[in-house]
Amino acid sequence: MTPKYDSDPTDMSNTNRPYDIVVWGATGFTGKLVSEYLTEQYTQDTVSLALGGRSADRLDSIVSELTTQNKGWDSIPTVIGDATDQESLREITQDTQVICTTVGPYTKYGTPLVEACIETQTEYCDLTGEINWVREMIDRFHDAAVNANTRIIHSCGFDSVPADIGTLLVQSFAIENFDTHCEMVRIYLEEGNGGVSGGTLASFAELFDAASDDQVTRQTLQDPYSLAPPGERDGIDAGGQRLPRSDQLRSVWTAPSPMAPINERVLRRSNALLGYPWGREFRCTEVIPTGSGIGGAIGASIVAGGIGLFTTAMSIDTVRSGIRQFVFPDPGDGPTKKQIENGYFTVRALGRGTGTDDPFTIEAEFSSKLDPGYGSTARMLAESALCLLRNETNSSLSGGVLTPASGIGEPLATRLRNIGFTITVGERTESGSS
Repeated sequence: MTPKYDSDPTDMSNTNRPYDIVVWGATGFTGKLVSEYLTEQYTQDTVSLALGGRSADRLDSIVSELTTQNKGWDSIPTVIGDATDQESLREITQDTQVICTTVGPYTKYGTPLVEACIETQTEYCDLTGEINWVREMIDRFHDAAVNANTRIIHSCGFDSVPADIGTLLVQSFAIENFDTHCEMVRIYLEEGNGGVSGGTLASFAELFDAASDDQVTRQTLQDPYSLAPPGERDGIDAGGQRLPRSDQLRSVWTAPSPMAPINERVLRRSNALLGYPWGREFRCTEVIPTGSGIGGAIGASIVAGGIGLFTTAMSIDTVRSGIRQFVFPDPGDGPTKKQIENGYFTVRALGRGTGTDDPFTIEAEFSSKLDPGYGSTARMLAESALCLLRNETNSSLSGGVLTPASGIGEPLATRLRNIGFTITVGERTESGSS
């Protein structure tokens, strides 16, 4: 099945491109999961899908597997290109309405694709947690993407959909029911179980490589507002929690979250891009709750100490090189299907605000019964692509380097609920229930 153009394929305003969605990096671990999900959930009559990558043989093998498993697909086109070849990427992007990419490390391989998407006015979503690269994309391409009416949406997986969309739901509920926003939101990485792939760890290591050589990367990691628009990179928020702390919102001990560096900055960027509906003094923190009492305090200390030791080790070039060579799995390796299916996560967002009478607390839960980094992430990315394709968004922003909350918004939560995610929001009572 290869749809044909109804008009000039060089007209980038044309919506009759051969493909609705291209999964770029379909031969990689996460890219294959995204492809599997799309072909299981949809049919070729509802989504015109193509799989992209470097190896025609590997792509053909995946197509054979997917068409055998899924009756709704007689065939799936493939597109061949090189992540470093601008012209081949331009040819691919001009043939699709949306491209979702799992090809990392994005610092090494992501920039040419972003540039090609803006040139061809192709909607884009990815899974990056590399904030140094996101900062570079903002500074280099945000204005061009705005002018092209093209949405470049980063971090559409476990980084940072639960935190970003969860915060949006909290704030929208507060504004609707209390006529004001929450001054602060705290994200709790409450529970989870899942594996990690070699590609994800390679991206993580790439961030430390960049920080060791580049002053801008180090500044990006240190500045809580580093992903805000230029000229607005300051505020009252001091940034992430670094030590164990007794949490006043829930009366538990908390430890720093390893995902806080990306998620907190994404939330601040969402607030800025949306025009500061959560106030210019909005504060956010992501933490890991470890329980109450002495046990909670000990747990928080252990988690904080472990994160600190690992961060220190990864900051030393020779140690990082050894970890990458002897500890991390190879790119393309990842958790088994059983591990993915047995995984789960719960992320909780609590927002505190002050209404006309009394303070109030809003609670949102965002959870899934699949591995957070792969099974759930594949679905989050795929459904983000569908939102872009169908223009399902309650955002007024039609272009730019955006976040899930600012570029798509609550329609993404609706799609994820429809495929089995638990996503709720309401006022938190004194007993802690919504």
